[in-house]
Amino acid sequence: MKRLVQLLSLSLPLAALLTAAPQGSAAASTCPTWSTSTKAAGTLHTPSLLTVSTARSTCWDRVTFEFAGTVNGYRVRYGPTTTEGAGFALGPYTAGAGLLNVSLLAPATAFAKPVGSHQAVVLRYTTLRDVVYGGTFEGYTTFAVGTRGTLPFRVFRATGPGSHNRIILDIAHH
Repeated sequence: MKRLVQLLSLSLPLAALLTAAPQGSAAASTCPTWSTSTKAAGTLHTPSLLTVSTARSTCWDRVTFEFAGTVNGYRVRYGPTTTEGAGFALGPYTAGAGLLNVSLLAPATAFAKPVGSHQAVVLRYTTLRDVVYGGTFEGYTTFAVGTRGTLPFRVFRATGPGSHNRIILDIAHH
């Protein structure tokens, strides 16, 4: 009874309360739609990978690869991922039900991380489960990105800060 009195005392009419959309569905309906198909662009470049970072948004989880100069090349697809050069499978060591194979067409010579190292803490992320470094070989750099399932994604390039470039991977929540 106390709950009913609280509901009736709200400024919204009772009909509006009963027909209101569940929380979060309004945000989901305004999110862009992408696909799960392979994304590829650009050519091989020489600037080195500097950092890998992650972020969360209302509609997607993001992985950002920052380079020390101009880069534009990448190939991203769902499927098996192996270390560069050695061909060692990263799937068994990457958390998540979906596995994105990220191949950056630039070396990671300044990226002083061991092959197989986990690059992100993704606690409380909706979609992202893991980011594992697969190494660099002959100018190609690989990452295994674990997701909670096979979800739509997009990849694009951004310039800055300064002379740095970034390749950005967004993975949709739905």
